[in-house]
Amino acid sequence: MATLNAEHINPFLMAAKKVLQDMCFVEVGIQKPILKEAKFASNNWVIMIGVTGEMRGQVLLAMTEESACSIASKMCMTEVKVIDEFASSALSELGNMIMGNAATVFSSNNVGIDITPPTLSHGEVCFSTFYTKNLCVAMNFMDGSGGIELYLALKQEDKK
Repeated sequence: MATLNAEHINPFLMAAKKVLQDMCFVEVGIQKPILKEAKFASNNWVIMIGVTGEMRGQVLLAMTEESACSIASKMCMTEVKVIDEFASSALSELGNMIMGNAATVFSSNNVGIDITPPTLSHGEVCFSTFYTKNLCVAMNFMDGSGGIELYLALKQEDKK
């Protein structure tokens, strides 16, 4: 397994930024990547999507309850105060759109990946992986309405 570099991380960042701008109408500020344990408090929502193919692992999109409601409100074009089934579906679709866009960028660079359907988690949870470390990139909404943390726990398959 090869380690990830900027050309493997940037497609996820570009996809997340574009989808958040297009679907949530917010400008996004991307922070410096850090290694961080995927441990979340009781007020967090986490979208988990698996990656297979030439890269393997998972991507997590984590947000507070407040950010989740803000994102769902913008996507559904109505005020969301509680994440119900409709808002949950919107958040899951956000994950699908981000990962689908990232897969398209990888494909255009001749890297084939597939994604699993999203799993949405709420509450205090910790995702442990012994496969690889979690690279976390905070993405803040420039309008002050919150943000998300993008966790990448991926390894590229060695070409044989």
